[in-house]
Amino acid sequence: MSSEDVVSIQGLWTAFGQGRDQVVIHKDLELSIRAGEVVSLVGGSGTGKTVLLRQMLGLEKPYRGEVTVLGEPAAQLGRRGAASRVGMLFQQGALFSAFSVLDNIAFPLRELRRLPDELVYDTALVKLQMVGLGPQHAGKMPADLSGGMVKRVALARALAMDPPLLLLDEPTAGLDPHGSDEFVELLRSLHRELNLTVVMVTHDLDTLFALSSRVLVLAEKRVLVHGTPQEVAAYEHPFVRDFFQGERGRRAMTPIGRIVPAPVSTEKD
Repeated sequence: MSSEDVVSIQGLWTAFGQGRDQVVIHKDLELSIRAGEVVSLVGGSGTGKTVLLRQMLGLEKPYRGEVTVLGEPAAQLGRRGAASRVGMLFQQGALFSAFSVLDNIAFPLRELRRLPDELVYDTALVKLQMVGLGPQHAGKMPADLSGGMVKRVALARALAMDPPLLLLDEPTAGLDPHGSDEFVELLRSLHRELNLTVVMVTHDLDTLFALSSRVLVLAEKRVLVHGTPQEVAAYEHPFVRDFFQGERGRRAMTPIGRIVPAPVSTEKD
């Protein structure tokens, strides 16, 4: 593990079940993520992308191998240690439905730090404004929020403890194109301002190309290839070809000013 590695995974085996029913998801998987990177994990269904995030959080223990996060074995971070050093944005936000916006953001501060209530709420308000929401939203309940606002509140909660590492599970899933673009721009700004290291699972190619400094493709139970989005997109493999070189991939990689006009039909009316 390099001194610059925020995450290092070596010889990882992930398996579910036992005996003949055992299913191996990862086999001798290796990866490293350096400080300041935005790394996207992509792969087909069943390749264990979200499982890897959970292993980085110490929520799941691998069958074999080492997962090291911020210089410590992930399994030894413990729930409190992981929560204070690693922020997690879940796909659906996972806000507490009975808590207000401000109480959701304040929850990790109250649980993990012995701070006066006034300081807890002041800090939560700062985080709320950091994600582009004003104090007028602090008393709202999750049921009253739009999908985009839920994502922002969940992101504020993930950043409440000022973690150096942020994990994102499908961060733009469920957002309309405009909301997705705004959320991507927010993530880009926070990454730059807070000097975050980000690990992201995404199927959205626009999000991937907009944010990723590096892409890791999970296939054949390992990291098949890694590199910049452009480097990975050029790799010859059936999954990579389908994922990056299909219509969605071509659209994501084509600059707006260079969109190729659709061919004109030669058929007569």
